[in-house]
Amino acid sequence: MAKIINTDKAPYAIGPYVQGMDLGNILFASGQIPLEPSTGKMPSDIKAQTEQCLNNAVAIVTAAGYQIGHIVKTTIFLADINDFAAVNAVYEAFFKHHNAPFPARSCIQVARIPKDAKIEIEVIAAK
Repeated sequence: MAKIINTDKAPYAIGPYVQGMDLGNILFASGQIPLEPSTGKMPSDIKAQTEQCLNNAVAIVTAAGYQIGHIVKTTIFLADINDFAAVNAVYEAFFKHHNAPFPARSCIQVARIPKDAKIEIEVIAAK
């Protein structure tokens, strides 16, 4: 049976969806924009936004009882594909810092992201 995952360590859903859905051995986390959970503020720099998105996604992953190393797939949505190199640098350092393998990944430019964020990241984790 599916279990809804909610944590105050990641921003609350801003629409009719949940932060995550755990199927017992696989977790689907909703896309995370770079809102700081306690303040609702968003950094302006793409590197800081990337870091915040990853921290928010990991908060959902850990709230569900998974670890960073369980993340098997990420999807990155960028408002500007020219930010790709900067995002890649933060992304690589993040997973290396946590001694976690790099997940499979897609990265696409989109027309617009909620709250005019520069980036949104969604993850899938599996045990």
